[in-house]
Amino acid sequence: MFFIRSFLIAACVFIGMHTVAQAAGTDADTKYIGSAACKQCHEQEYERFFKYSKKAHSKRNVEKMRPKLSREELEGCYSCHTTGYGKKGGFVSYEQTPGLGDIGCETCHGPGAAHAESGEVASIIRKPSVESCDVCHNAELVRSFNFKPLRYSGAH
Repeated sequence: MFFIRSFLIAACVFIGMHTVAQAAGTDADTKYIGSAACKQCHEQEYERFFKYSKKAHSKRNVEKMRPKLSREELEGCYSCHTTGYGKKGGFVSYEQTPGLGDIGCETCHGPGAAHAESGEVASIIRKPSVESCDVCHNAELVRSFNFKPLRYSGAH
């Protein structure tokens, strides 16, 4: 049991470091605004996502594990269970950035400030590629956490 827990935690930490490393190239003009801002124009998609997708409530899973984890382990969880962790303007903490504390619209569609301001389709990832999901939904984590890779899970 100890080995399995250690392996799972190591997987989360690895993914967290990988995500933070990817963030180093983030454009300085990008800004996360939270899913609530998306609701203004995309109410139907927003309501469906938050009603049917477990991803939209990922904070619950992190909070269950939080007392058992070190700071480093917890940060590994944030990379897949929050919006924009390790990226400019992304999740920092539940206290500082509560609107980014779950997996939200911008996790798949990218930072939304420019899109919300201009309304231009080109300023957002309209149809995310399945490959972009592989950072968190990959064979290693599927085996480690025994979850099904529901990449779309009620999103739209």
